[in-house]
Amino acid sequence: MSTSNVSDYGLWGLVILNIVIFVAFAYSFFKPQTRTDWRTLGSFSAFVVALFVEMYGVPLTMYLLAGWLQTRYPGLNPLSHEAGHLWWSVLGLKGDPHFNIIHIASMVAIVVGMFMLSSAWPVLYRAQRAGEIAREGLYARCRHPQYLGFIVIMAGFLLQWPTLLTLLMFPLLVWRFVRLARDEEREARQHFGARWDAYSARTPAWIPRLGT
Repeated sequence: MSTSNVSDYGLWGLVILNIVIFVAFAYSFFKPQTRTDWRTLGSFSAFVVALFVEMYGVPLTMYLLAGWLQTRYPGLNPLSHEAGHLWWSVLGLKGDPHFNIIHIASMVAIVVGMFMLSSAWPVLYRAQRAGEIAREGLYARCRHPQYLGFIVIMAGFLLQWPTLLTLLMFPLLVWRFVRLARDEEREARQHFGARWDAYSARTPAWIPRLGT
């Protein structure tokens, strides 16, 4: 574990760059149109801002946990970038935290979530323009791949770089996405009637159906 006294934070250029990249990506594929859409994107953006401000800017979580971490791990420098990978720190893992199984799993989750967002939007867009139910591509596997994509991305970031604020935000945002999904399903049932009931009966809401 790092014992250097040099802080690896205060890198505000990286903070801004990462926020712009991930919010722009989400915007480009989520395409908010309604007030609800904008609130959804805003919630995800708030999570991203909170994450990267702590990852590269001001490590509030590390400041708050510094005493406990140094007591349990005397050789640990809480202001090192390595220590910010909290799962790596508290589990006492060795080597570069960027190459351990937790970090690799987090990157896989983030990429999968991005793929879900980018794949789901074109299907939803075509269905909305045609006035039909979105049921092709990922929508044939689960009813809410876009919201699930956001959740998977956030879960990936929590594996990679958990902070007290994002850990508190995550269940609230999941609850918000689930609530929005239920509201949309209620509207879809009113609009499509039996066709929606047939689609929802064979298509899971959240856990993608595997196979044909």
